Amino acid sequence: MNVWKLTAANKIERFEEPVPAASEEKIKVRVTKVLLCSQDGALFRGQFKIKYPVVPGRFAVGIVAEDYSDDYPKGTRVLLHTYLPAEDSGSAKKDFSESDFDVCGQTRDGFLRDLVLLSPDEMTPLPDSVSDEDALLLHHVALAKAVVDSLEVKKGQHIAVVGASGLGIIICQLLIYQQAAPILIDANQNRLNFANASGIYYTQNTEGNFLENVGVLTGGRLADGAVFVTDAKDVEPSVAFQVCAREANVVIGGFSSRGINLDVGEAIRKQLTVHCLSEYVDNLEMAINLTANKAVNMQQVKAKPVEPDTLTEFYSSYVTYAEEEEKDYIYIKML
Repeated sequence: MNVWKLTAANKIERFEEPVPAASEEKIKVRVTKVLLCSQDGALFRGQFKIKYPVVPGRFAVGIVAEDYSDDYPKGTRVLLHTYLPAEDSGSAKKDFSESDFDVCGQTRDGFLRDLVLLSPDEMTPLPDSVSDEDALLLHHVALAKAVVDSLEVKKGQHIAVVGASGLGIIICQLLIYQQAAPILIDANQNRLNFANASGIYYTQNTEGNFLENVGVLTGGRLADGAVFVTDAKDVEPSVAFQVCAREANVVIGGFSSRGINLDVGEAIRKQLTVHCLSEYVDNLEMAINLTANKAVNMQQVKAKPVEPDTLTEFYSSYVTYAEEEEKDYIYIKML
């Protein structure tokens, strides 16, 4: 079978490896689509410290290749889980700087290969009402739901979301679904215009006196809570503190592991409660239901397939919508 591996910074190679054999514990899954995301591009360019070689590809869908059980017959479409509990180090001294979760495609081999062996708890069956293209974003929806839950949102509240990335737009859509009023804040008007087309009513550019404008939108109270999306570009994280009323909840969340310089002076002055969220593994079933019920609608973002043979080109040049106003997302067509 074909396996693609990052063997060094800016170098991805294809290898031929034996087809794995299924077992009582593991199910053979044919990978069909792999999302190409900004973290993959950063890994390719050597911006994250990793152990080479590693199979990239963190968000993927596939089909069960062989009959396994009544729940997983051959042909079942499945979402492959990105975040898995880190393997027990046994008697070895624990490294407390490491995460309790492995990230497929970064700290353990990902899904950029023809076949994988997974246990039933490492994947989730997909209903017919959720397309493969929508399923590639289910981990984003799961994280967005965790963000909204942490805010303890009430009907009619104004919530500021700083960062008009795809994740930021999904968070806004879930806030609207829960009858809150999100205010999406970004430094780029084109991104905000695109968010308007995706159903986000209130947007605010950070140019000018944005704080006064947020005050007008909220009737002089400022926001009841805020989110800073970690892949936000050209926006200071402290904006999330500035736009909040006293004693509000603020969430700093996203998949990006880049360093964030955070001035907490405003948070201390206002006695804000700050929550930090990254991977979230408990919301995938909920994310499927929300997507199936159209609480999240990314129809404005077109899914663009590419072939595996063009991987080097796309990994080296790919940028996300958040970085360059890209309105497509790219997935690798494995089958």
